[in-house]
This record gives sequence, structure tokens and C-alpha cells, in this order.
Amino acid sequence: MSRVPSLAEINSLNRAAFTSALGHLFEHSPWVADETWPWRPFRDAAHLHAALCATMRAESQKKQLALIRAHPDLAGRLAQQNKLTAESTREQASAGLTRLTDEELAVFQTNNAAYLARFGFPFIICARLNNRATILAAMQSRLGNSSEAEFQTALGEVEKIALLRLNDLLKTN
Repeated sequence: MSRVPSLAEINSLNRAAFTSALGHLFEHSPWVADETWPWRPFRDAAHLHAALCATMRAESQKKQLALIRAHPDLAGRLAQQNKLTAESTREQASAGLTRLTDEELAVFQTNNAAYLARFGFPFIICARLNNRATILAAMQSRLGNSSEAEFQTALGEVEKIALLRLNDLLKTN
């Protein structure tokens, strides 16, 4: 959609258009929007976000893991090659991750690799709610979490990212 849609317009969209309009809220996982479409109409943005999150949480752990793995590393290879989604590019830039020194970049890459080796999925944090220092501190402290705790933390961060993206879409933030 080229203009900002209203919630009423979103509620009236057919399934394909609804998925197209909201599919970007969950990184490379339009299935979340597609599977939420039948729950319409939504009273407000909070109700829509809660329904999207409930859809994600109701899925199998395998599908949730695929969603988590669809997220790029912070300051990772895709960012260095300018191959992130527009949303991820803006989010990483807002946390200062596009202006790292070579030394800072090396620290991020080392932490990304350690995290991926430990948990089998990329470190996820809502970059827009953090900065370089808080992200690095979280990366280091979360390495001590259990796999299940970290999986649930990652899903919670995905929910925060989706909420901010939804607010951007609806211009309610």
C-alpha cells in the first residue's frame, strides 16, 4: 500500500492483500499475517498485534524457529553487504549499528558467532529500543541463558519488533 491504511481498510482486505500489507511485520514470515487474517475484524492496533502474536505463539516450535532464523545477525554479513530488508536496515541504523568502528564490528561478529553456536539461531533484540552498548551487554549476558529461555526471549523480541513495525504502518506511534 502506497498510503497509510486505516485499521478499517486493513480489516476489509481480502486474505492476499492483508498478507501483503502486513507480511513484513514478522521478518520474512508472511505466514503470520496470512494465518491471522481469519480473526478479523480487529478493534484497534493492540488487538491486531495481539492476534498476530497469538498466531505466532500457537505455531509449532519448528515454524517459530524458522521465523527466528529469518532474522539477520546484528551488524552481520547481510548488513555489510546492504542486503537487509528496508525495515531491518532502519532498525539497525537507529541503534547505531551502521556506524561501527572496525573494532566494534569485530566484537559484534564474535558475539554473533558465539550466540549462534550456542543456540542455533541468531541473537534477536529490538534494536530500536536499544543502542550499541545495551545490545552488546544483552548479547553477552544472554549467552548464559538456557536454550528454552533464550528461545522464548527471542520470540518476545520478535513481538516488540512487530509492534513497532505495525505502529509505523498505521502511523500510531
